[in-house]
Amino acid sequence: MYHSPEKATKSKTPAAKRRRKKQAKDKTKVQAKERAGRKAQARARAKTRRPKKTKAQLRRQHKTPAELMRQLLLVLTHWFPERRFVFAGDGGYGTHALARFAARRRSGNLTLVSLFYANAALHDPPPVVVGKRPSHRPRKKGAKRPTPEAVVAATESRPRLEVSWYGGGRRTVEVVSGTGHWHKSGEGLVEVLWVFVHDLTGTHRDTYLFSTDPTMPVVQVIATYTGRWNIETTFQEMRAYLGLETTRGRTKNTVLRAAPCLFGLYAVVALLYAELPAEAIAGGTVSYRGKTAVTFSDAISVVRRQLWLEGVFESHGQTEAFRNLPRPLQAVLLAALAPAA
Repeated sequence: MYHSPEKATKSKTPAAKRRRKKQAKDKTKVQAKERAGRKAQARARAKTRRPKKTKAQLRRQHKTPAELMRQLLLVLTHWFPERRFVFAGDGGYGTHALARFAARRRSGNLTLVSLFYANAALHDPPPVVVGKRPSHRPRKKGAKRPTPEAVVAATESRPRLEVSWYGGGRRTVEVVSGTGHWHKSGEGLVEVLWVFVHDLTGTHRDTYLFSTDPTMPVVQVIATYTGRWNIETTFQEMRAYLGLETTRGRTKNTVLRAAPCLFGLYAVVALLYAELPAEAIAGGTVSYRGKTAVTFSDAISVVRRQLWLEGVFESHGQTEAFRNLPRPLQAVLLAALAPAA
């Protein structure tokens, strides 16, 4: 292909170079404007497709149980600043965020006791800056301490203590304890007291506990955590026998009505059982090997038996007819009616 020397010479002139540069710049601007227009159109389409969330919808964002408990504890400590609270929770509440919240309360009226991690990162407190402030960023944590698991493995002689145990009994356990500042990246330090608990009977697995109060006695830490078992069994019995958390209500007022009434009914059953005569209690409990105390299922069955005898039969004039039935048949009828809701 032949190119004219004059045309080649003319294309290399300064004016031609400036013209080509201007054309390239104009083309870049046009492309940028086109991209901006397409993005604006996409945003407009997205706004028309997705309606804007209301304030109520924004407030309903998902929160973990630990985050919800943090809000409840904040309200509780704000209402009663003069009282001291000790919150005992299972592993779901033994988070670094909740521990840091409890430790940072200005009034010092909140302590968290929960399960701990065997490999938790523990450190010394950061060194105190004395004199002129250094040019570099000050340290946020001190020297690293051994993990609780390493301390337990290195401890040959473990002290034995008799402590309160699950179900209200007493038990002898071996313990190993220590202190340290629990660290989590980006969250800071929390000073904790950790306790390793070994059940000598072998019926319970080894457990690591912690408290955000380093001065709390080891016996009290164990008793606080094992004492929460009564609360767990109360919720379990209420779900099984009184229908807690089975209501189909979705509104706030329904929940506020149903749950308090069921808790009050639990207390009413316990009080009625305590007031019944000994002969009424003797025939309604279920006995099995290893059982030493009365359960809620026993109490509610005995109360229902008495309500059938003194309430239903008496009010409908069937007491005399029921007494004329053979004793075995009476026992079968009461045994079938008592567990009924």
